[in-house]
Amino acid sequence: METKDGFLVINKDKGCTSHDCVKKIRKLLNTKKVGHTGTLDPEVIGILPIAIGSATRFIQYLPQGKTYIGQIKLGIRTNTDDIHGEIINRKSWPKISDEKLDQYLNRFRGIIKQIPPKVSSVHINGERAYKKSFRNEVFELAPREVKIDELTLMKWDQINGIIEIKVKCSAGTYIRAIARDLGEILNSEGCLLELKRISACGFDEQNSIKISDIEKNKKISKNFIIPTISALNHISSFVLSTEEQINFWQTGRAIRVDINYFKENKSFDYKKPIKVIDKKQILLGIGFLSEEQSNINPKLVLNAK
Repeated sequence: METKDGFLVINKDKGCTSHDCVKKIRKLLNTKKVGHTGTLDPEVIGILPIAIGSATRFIQYLPQGKTYIGQIKLGIRTNTDDIHGEIINRKSWPKISDEKLDQYLNRFRGIIKQIPPKVSSVHINGERAYKKSFRNEVFELAPREVKIDELTLMKWDQINGIIEIKVKCSAGTYIRAIARDLGEILNSEGCLLELKRISACGFDEQNSIKISDIEKNKKISKNFIIPTISALNHISSFVLSTEEQINFWQTGRAIRVDINYFKENKSFDYKKPIKVIDKKQILLGIGFLSEEQSNINPKLVLNAK
């Protein structure tokens, strides 16, 4: 199948690993250069952006925020911090109002320290934590700082001890850890019952497609591939207007700039990446301002000479 560079937003089904999705897309599009933008647990459904071709080089420059809708089951603790693990403790949950429960959720809003689940992809001395856990090794994970931009209590089922929440958070946040820690705060236990990711890296459900739909109608996949430049709308742009500038860029040389070009944009951050384009709005790469703010230094150059 003919393909093009860009991002394909997969709406992942339960039971499929992120790597499985990448392997299937490689086969369907007959291209080796495919990668995902961040692991989604096999039992979690929802958005998994996949980079194709040169788009794989731009993954680190995508927005990092993610949004989930999840259900937490109180009264149960497992070794994986979700309902699919081995149950290691049971405990009753408190009778509590929606308002009081929402106050407890304040503990998880903003910048917090979070200990990842032991069954996770966190590295310990070069090895994934889940591999150590599967060998029943005894180890501890250090708390990590994460940011919860929004945490909304959507539903509280007192009878069944099920809490439904919506979470907008930074990359590296574990909703399973929130479930575990909320259970502990409520003098109970907690684990993740269900989870769906509804947005990731600037992509949402509106632009997504299931792999099964691609398999049924291979032609549809090309229409769903989002150009790389469209995924970088959050990054400031700089236009190379002459052939000399483009030649300088493609040969890895710095480009002189007038800093006032950027100062007109009040939200511009001098330390953040800049997408470099030509007059036809074709993406040429990523650069960064020099310390003296007089040049854009190439960092990622497409079609380098």
